[in-house]
Amino acid sequence: MDLVNGMLNLVAPPFTFFTMLMFLPPWMIFKFFLGILRTVFPENVAGKVVLITGASSGIGEHLAYEYASRGACLALSARRDDRLREVADRCRQIGAPDVIIIHADVSSAHDCKRMVDQTVHHFNRLDHLVNNAGISQVCMLEDADDITNLRPVMDINFWGSVYTTKFAAPHLRNCGGRLIVLSSAASWLPVPRMSIYNASKAALAQFYETMRVEFGSDIKITLVTPGYIESELTQGKFLSHEGRTIIDPDARDMQVNLNPVEKVGSCARAIVKQALRGERYVTEPSWMKMSYVWKVLWPEAVEWVNHLMCMTTVGGDSLQDTFGKKVMDIAGAKNILYPASIQSETKTE
Repeated sequence: MDLVNGMLNLVAPPFTFFTMLMFLPPWMIFKFFLGILRTVFPENVAGKVVLITGASSGIGEHLAYEYASRGACLALSARRDDRLREVADRCRQIGAPDVIIIHADVSSAHDCKRMVDQTVHHFNRLDHLVNNAGISQVCMLEDADDITNLRPVMDINFWGSVYTTKFAAPHLRNCGGRLIVLSSAASWLPVPRMSIYNASKAALAQFYETMRVEFGSDIKITLVTPGYIESELTQGKFLSHEGRTIIDPDARDMQVNLNPVEKVGSCARAIVKQALRGERYVTEPSWMKMSYVWKVLWPEAVEWVNHLMCMTTVGGDSLQDTFGKKVMDIAGAKNILYPASIQSETKTE
């Protein structure tokens, strides 16, 4: 066995190089022309049924508006009934022929099954499932007195998508449907104080890469990896080390600092547009793809920059005086980098 592995160690690199040299260029040309064809003839979702989790705010809310403007029927799910009703009313005004709302907590497998069952019972089909629900945490691992307080991050971000996919899969197979999964650029970027969130998004990415193999061509998958997008997360809504939901713009500034935050409407339009073109991967804003290249080719540089911007302090207060936040405050860059909706300085707990 060691002899075989030793031979593969010698043969695999040159074999891979020459195989790529032979087959990759024609494959890229084929994908280019296929992309043009899909751009001209994208999927028509008018009358199709779309289930969106976490639809009461942020990216989920605006994905609902995008689908509604294309004439899709919608099942909107979240934990806040009042916000869901407002979103549903607007979707009807925009053009959705039928909208239902479902109060559900995706961390509960029972709720996820009920959510899918209600959708199929009402519409008799399910064409698209958008797994969007998610929460984040901001705390150092060592600051969590009871590490189990952070379990909701994985329960909602990862298991919530797994549960919903499990129950929706048979219905999506029936119609050759599509899964749209909101992972994150945090799945490859080592942003400090967000370790469990980062891990949950990385787990999502690998889970759905495996689902591509298991589902084959029966269910198409679009994996979305957004950067910093206008949402409750970039408004400073996090899970604290005590397991409580807090709204803390100072913590937001510490984490986001000099990264530009894209408006949520632009992000949602790009996601739906590219998903309907059959794209396997969507990164928004698209320049965030380059952070993956940096992470692969020069991981030490990525780690150093993140440590400098988010961990290095200027003064004594690690929350108020991280280097990135200090530079942003001195330069007055927040008005340029952040949409007006997330520039609030209110802190609640």
